[in-house]
Amino acid sequence: MAAIGEDDIYTKDGTVNIHKKPANKAKTGSWKACRFILVTECCERLAYYGMSTNLVNYLRIRLGQGNVTASNNVTNWSGTCYVTPLIGAFVADSYLGRFWTIATFATIYVIGMALLTLSASVPGLKPECNKNGCHPSSLQTATFFVAIYLIALGTGGIKPCVSSFGADQFDDNDEREKRKKSSFFNWFYLSINIGAMIASSVLVWIQMNVGWGWGFGIPAVSMAIAVAFFFLGSRLYRLQIPGGSPLTRIFQVLVASIRKYNVKVPTDKSLLYETADAESSIQGSRKLEHTDKFRCLDKAAVETDSHSSLKGVVNPWSLCTVTQVEELKSIVGLLPIWASGIVFSTVNSQMGTMFVLQGNTMDQQMGPNFKIPSASLSLFNTLSVIFWAPVYDQVIIPLARKYTRNDRGFTQLQRMGIGLVIATFAMIVAGLLEVARLDYVRRNNYYDQPTIPMSIFWQVPQYFLVGCAEVFTNIGQLEFFYDQAPDAMRSLCSALALTTHAGGHYLTKLTSALADSATLPLLFLSIFFQQHAMISLKAIRTSFTPNYGPFPERESFKKRRIVLSLCKSNSSDNSSQETPPPEGDSRKQELLVRIAMLQAQKVRLTDYLDERSAYLTQFAEEANAEIDQIGENALKELDEAGTRRVKRVADFEGQIEKDRNEGLFFKNLRPKTPVDKATAREETEKIRELTKKSAASVIRRNIYLALIALVILGIADASISSTFDWRKVAILGVILMFTGLSSSLNSTTSKKRKEGARSVTPKVRKLTEINQQILMGKQEE
Repeated sequence: MAAIGEDDIYTKDGTVNIHKKPANKAKTGSWKACRFILVTECCERLAYYGMSTNLVNYLRIRLGQGNVTASNNVTNWSGTCYVTPLIGAFVADSYLGRFWTIATFATIYVIGMALLTLSASVPGLKPECNKNGCHPSSLQTATFFVAIYLIALGTGGIKPCVSSFGADQFDDNDEREKRKKSSFFNWFYLSINIGAMIASSVLVWIQMNVGWGWGFGIPAVSMAIAVAFFFLGSRLYRLQIPGGSPLTRIFQVLVASIRKYNVKVPTDKSLLYETADAESSIQGSRKLEHTDKFRCLDKAAVETDSHSSLKGVVNPWSLCTVTQVEELKSIVGLLPIWASGIVFSTVNSQMGTMFVLQGNTMDQQMGPNFKIPSASLSLFNTLSVIFWAPVYDQVIIPLARKYTRNDRGFTQLQRMGIGLVIATFAMIVAGLLEVARLDYVRRNNYYDQPTIPMSIFWQVPQYFLVGCAEVFTNIGQLEFFYDQAPDAMRSLCSALALTTHAGGHYLTKLTSALADSATLPLLFLSIFFQQHAMISLKAIRTSFTPNYGPFPERESFKKRRIVLSLCKSNSSDNSSQETPPPEGDSRKQELLVRIAMLQAQKVRLTDYLDERSAYLTQFAEEANAEIDQIGENALKELDEAGTRRVKRVADFEGQIEKDRNEGLFFKNLRPKTPVDKATAREETEKIRELTKKSAASVIRRNIYLALIALVILGIADASISSTFDWRKVAILGVILMFTGLSSSLNSTTSKKRKEGARSVTPKVRKLTEINQQILMGKQEE
């Protein structure tokens, strides 16, 4: 009884506490630890979206980059943010574990955010701006890019680890905690969208209206808070022990199976190689039971005579354990789900491309003074996630349990399938809106108008449906990848799930290129992709759920029943209908159904193309008619303009001829007076003499001023001297006498000069008139 009680105290999944001792259930894990993880994720997402949502405008405004260059730089950086999780996942699974990987990369994250804030606010690091724009130096540009790529590296260590680390707080072998794990993923995704909503609304406004220093500083503080909260919960966390390089183990299985390609796999699975210990040879991982899928990989676990001669020493590159082989099988089994995730990410990416372009052509006015940007409608997607996440957890799951008898309400595959169906409806709604928009343009001849009087809020349903689909698909995918991943590869599988966003981005570029000339892919291709994603989900064998040796087995999926009404035999009785057909027959019937589906799709596609061809033909005829009408109107306007020009020229020539006949051209000419050139020369000589006299008077005035200065200096010197000198006084008296005489002479000369100037002024005026007459006479000659 004591042993049973002791087992109930500690977790059974191999987790330890921060001190590397077995984790106590009562003191660690569960929701008391997850509170810190959820706050950390919310603050980290606020920091990430706060600096990335408006990053293209910073590159364009502050770094002076063009639209294309700025967009490419942001795209490259975003792609890096979805590649670095592979690095973080490898480090976490191989060496540091998820806790210390998050702690290390979060520190790098904070350094990058701090450097970004400094580059936007500190003089010398921020670009100098004036009315002609901003002019960043090479150092300032380099500082900015170092900062954002430090952030990309930091987020690469957090993204693949934080969701898995939160799920680690619930013991899979405890049924009560296992049920709580599904709720954790719902609240985890909710915390992501709360941070994103604050960032895309409040922080974007601060950046554009307050300043980039505050706009980047607040995300930096938010990231610092995230790190602080993460460390505050350290004593409550449960930690998985890293099991070594997962990539090395994968390559070992591949190499061993290739080296033994001609070895036959025994039918008895007990003959395959596995360690005799109760624990797996992979540290931190439980043993995995053998499965019958991908049997070609089982050759890596087949023992041969060469192995028996090694006396207990096993080369992992030639002989692998069953657990190691099953790890690779699990990864391969996840690839179809990974592919369906890429398709859903394509739909999700439409919000930033097709939906925005569609909204740009619609009426964005809200009231008389405010115009809502079309990209801001993504807020309704975030609000939809915030609404549906708790509704799914608190309402939908309890209702679904009554009908499915499943503790989670739906299996992960069912949940993702429902999300894909909802996403299909979202794209149908978007396509119908596009059809209505084009019809509105065609009926009202709005081809030349940048926008049409159709409210942009007609787009709200499609944004809301995509948000609902995210709650089902994305959260289901997070939970599925964690649940089906081996213990020592959970971070790597989470990183693999994140790469679906990058794949969806590239697939979006493809659909955008196809949609450049028509709206067909917006409606047809998206539905086509969604149908094939659901087919891939349906075709997945659910038997790959790993079973763990001495530990309680995970809940396996029920075997699916194939209901193929098109291929049923009319002569089959009720008993034969209830019994699943043999494997070969079921495969044949399934192929027949898929052929029928493809034929139906072909018919629908043919009908659609016929309808589209007729529409294009009609559109071409209308366009040709309109172009002809425009050409005729242009020629008519040119003819009218030419006629008006000829008429104006004729009127102008007639007016000139009329003025010439009436003699108006010579009306204002005055009679000429004879010019006396001798008199003009005499007056000019007199002006020159007066100018010389004026210059001489200026020189004399300057001499008088110098003498006065000497007199003043002498008086000052006599006053300061201790003995009175009569000679100095006599000399000063003589100087003053001469100064007085000079002043009187100067005043007399000045008076005469003024009188002479007054007498000369009329003569100067007369001389000017004579010069003008001489010039007019030369022009006439």
